[in-house]
Amino acid sequence: MANAFSKNTLVDFNDLVEGFEDNLVISKTFRNLAEDGQALERAFNTVWVPQPYIAQSFTGINQTSNFARTYTQLSVPVTLSYSHSVPFTFGPLELRDPLQQRRVMKAALQRLASDINVDCSNLAALQGSIVSKRTTAASGFDDVAALDTAMNRMGISMADRKALYSSGDYNSMASDLQKASRSFGNKKSDTAYEKAYVGDIAGFETYKLDYGYTLTAATATGVTITNTLPLFYTPVSTTLSTDGLSRTNNDNRFQTVSLGVTGAGVKAGDAFTIAGVFEVNHITKQSTGVLKTFRIISQSSGSAGAAGNYVISPPIIAGTGATDPELQYKNVSNAPTNGAVITFLNTVTTTANPFWQDDAMVIMPAKYEPDPNSGMAVTSLTTDSGITIVMAKQAQIGTLDTLYRLDAYYGLADLQPEMSGIQLFNQT
Repeated sequence: MANAFSKNTLVDFNDLVEGFEDNLVISKTFRNLAEDGQALERAFNTVWVPQPYIAQSFTGINQTSNFARTYTQLSVPVTLSYSHSVPFTFGPLELRDPLQQRRVMKAALQRLASDINVDCSNLAALQGSIVSKRTTAASGFDDVAALDTAMNRMGISMADRKALYSSGDYNSMASDLQKASRSFGNKKSDTAYEKAYVGDIAGFETYKLDYGYTLTAATATGVTITNTLPLFYTPVSTTLSTDGLSRTNNDNRFQTVSLGVTGAGVKAGDAFTIAGVFEVNHITKQSTGVLKTFRIISQSSGSAGAAGNYVISPPIIAGTGATDPELQYKNVSNAPTNGAVITFLNTVTTTANPFWQDDAMVIMPAKYEPDPNSGMAVTSLTTDSGITIVMAKQAQIGTLDTLYRLDAYYGLADLQPEMSGIQLFNQT
C-alpha cells in the first residue's frame, strides 16, 4: 500500500502554494495553453499552434486570375521542455519538529517560482524581435509610448499589450510619474509615490520584475550579411521528409543566414538592423521608413562568435520571389544586398525589459503522473495561472529517512517574435 500524506501536510502544501502563486510575476502574464496530458504524450510532448493568416487584396472588378491564389497556414511548436525539481530529505529526528518541514517546503516553492520566472523572463528577453533603444535612463510615459508607436507602425493589435520592467527601471518610471503629476488626492500619483506603482501607461499593462535578463553589449565589429546563404526567406507550412514519404510542420520564426565578421563576438541575444532593410506594416505591406530589427538566436557553424552561419529571428521575408506565402507574410521592404552592413543596437550592457501583445507569449502547463501504487505518496495542486506543482515522498526503512521532491513541468514559447520585443535603456 502506498504511503500517505498527513492532513496537516496537505493543508500546509495548499496554503504554501497560494503564496507560491503570488511570486509568479511574469508567468502570470503569459497566455495559458492548456493541453491534455495523454494527447501530449502521444505527440512527443509538442503542440503546433496555428498562426493567424494574413490576406492579400487586389484592385479592379475582374478578379478571375486571383481566385487561384492560395493561403499558407503557418504554425509554431510548443514543447514541454522545462522542468525543475527541488528534492530534500528529512531524518527521523528532524521530523519531530513539524515547522521545519513547512519552512523547507516554503523555500522549495519559492525556488520553483524563481526558476519559472527566470525561464519566462529569459525567453521573452532573448526572442522578442522588436527592439526599442533608448539613450537615457527610464523616465516614464515617453518610454512606454515608444513601444506603442513601434507596435502601431507594424499593425499589431492594440489590445492586451504588456510591458515588464526591472525594479530599477520600473521605479524610475514611478518616480517620474509621482513628480510629473503630483497632487494630493490624485490616485495615480499617490500610488506611484506610496507603492512605486505605475499601472497602465500608453496602452500597456506594466509590471515590476524582481529579476530581469541582463543583455551584454555587442562587441563584434565589421559584421555584414553575405549571399553565401539566401538573403531572403520563403515561408512553407510543411517540409517533405528526405525519403519523400511524409511531411512535418515547419517552424517559420527563424532563418539561417551567413555573416561576415571582422572582430569575433557575435552572440545569442544581440539585436541588430541591416542597412537598407526597412520594416513594413504587416497588414498594408507599406514600408514604415524605420529599419527592421532582428535578433541573433544561435550560431550554427563557424568559430564561436566569428564569421559563419547564424540563426536569426524574424526571417527576412521580402517578397523577392513573388510567391503567395512571401507576399502574405512579407515583413521587410526588400532583401538586403550582398555585404550589407549590420549595426548592433545593444551597445551598453543593461537589463532587457520585455514587452509583447497577448497572443505572443504562452505557457503550457503539465505535470508528472507517478504510479500511485509504487509506494510513493503523491499529491498535486494547480494554481490559478495554470502551473501544477507535484509533491511526492517516500520512506527509506534502512535509515528511517523520508525523501521529498517538488516538481514543476511546463512548456514556453514566443509564438510571435514580431509581436514581442525588448526595451533597452542607457544605450549609446
